[in-house]
Amino acid sequence: MFLIIIFYKQINLNSVTIEENVSSLSNADISEPKFSINNDSRKIYITASQGNFINKDEVLLKENVRFKSNDFSIETEKVIFNRNKQTAKSEVKSMFKSENTTITSDGFNIHDKGNKIIFYGNSYIILK
Repeated sequence: MFLIIIFYKQINLNSVTIEENVSSLSNADISEPKFSINNDSRKIYITASQGNFINKDEVLLKENVRFKSNDFSIETEKVIFNRNKQTAKSEVKSMFKSENTTITSDGFNIHDKGNKIIFYGNSYIILK
């Protein structure tokens, strides 16, 4: 009887460990992805916590997505980045920061290799 109890407890411990390992796995294709948008005058570095491939060129970046250059940074939670065209689009709350400007918007679109950024939805601009 004693051996049966010990065997039963061991099986329960193993199943708890397996469940913890499975629940800690992410459904992300890429962990901590890093990309950049390159143009003639600057580089914009892109980082995130997770990424999923949508197709050959597009990647969905999620959680703590940050675009950073020498001139500005943009923070958001979800972006579709096109690696081939070097464009990015977000439809969730975003915050743009530069030395003298802060813009909060409901989304943005980076195109023309980072030379143009368009902000969407309700946008608030603070100039210092």
